[in-house]
Amino acid sequence: MTVGNSTQPKLRVSGATKVYNTRSGDLLAIDRCSLDIMPGEIVSIVGPSGCGKTTLLWSMSGLHGLSAGQVLLDGKQITGPNPEIGMVFQEANLLPWRNLDSNIHFPFEIKGTKPDRVWIDELLNRVGMEGFGGRYPRELSGGMQQRAALVRALSYKPSVLLMDEPFGALDAFTREEMNRLVEEIWLDTHTTIVLITHSIEEAIFLSDRIVVMSPRPGRVANIHTVPFPRPRSLEIMSTKEVFDLTNAIKLEIVGTQQSRFAQGTPPAAKAAE
Repeated sequence: MTVGNSTQPKLRVSGATKVYNTRSGDLLAIDRCSLDIMPGEIVSIVGPSGCGKTTLLWSMSGLHGLSAGQVLLDGKQITGPNPEIGMVFQEANLLPWRNLDSNIHFPFEIKGTKPDRVWIDELLNRVGMEGFGGRYPRELSGGMQQRAALVRALSYKPSVLLMDEPFGALDAFTREEMNRLVEEIWLDTHTTIVLITHSIEEAIFLSDRIVVMSPRPGRVANIHTVPFPRPRSLEIMSTKEVFDLTNAIKLEIVGTQQSRFAQGTPPAAKAAE
């Protein structure tokens, strides 16, 4: 596992609890979640649908306030959006009336700051999108749009990158390609990354640790260390050890779902995911 030298967590989630007020009553989405994420670490969060993964991630970003508990970045409480935290969403969210360059520059326009064009050009080259600056989102494939979203999130050099299942809508080949791209960028930058995914294989490929959450209300049920060296080749990902870890995590998730259904608890609402 490759992490930063500091013994202090980059992100500390302490007793994070979120209650949504709905028409049918209060909905407890996550309950007393605590987790330390070290500098330079990649951590994936997995669990059954509706377990509060996205709620937890958005709380880390400062986009969702908590009902109780707190999230700390370098020891300071996160109370709103933070320039040290980049975010890649499930959809690229590119503005259709802006070309690629203008979409990437948009956060700088909002902040009134000047973009580092050399760094942005380096990122575009890294993701294979040099020369596409004048293209509009409608002229880009889904994979290219997500590459652009990744460049936009990294363009202002955040120390933390949060990724909310950004490759879930891509075909298997493009998704694998994007995973390798994220690994390559991480090997160069060692940016701290927290990733939400429904793919256990993706989590194992990218992560130093995998957090398994319980059904709603989401709690940290287990944490697995991923012991495989980087870069993670196809040979490594085809080993029995990876197969066994994949099945162990899947059984944890399926087991909690079966236990919940056996007790007559209805499936978790998608809105709480």
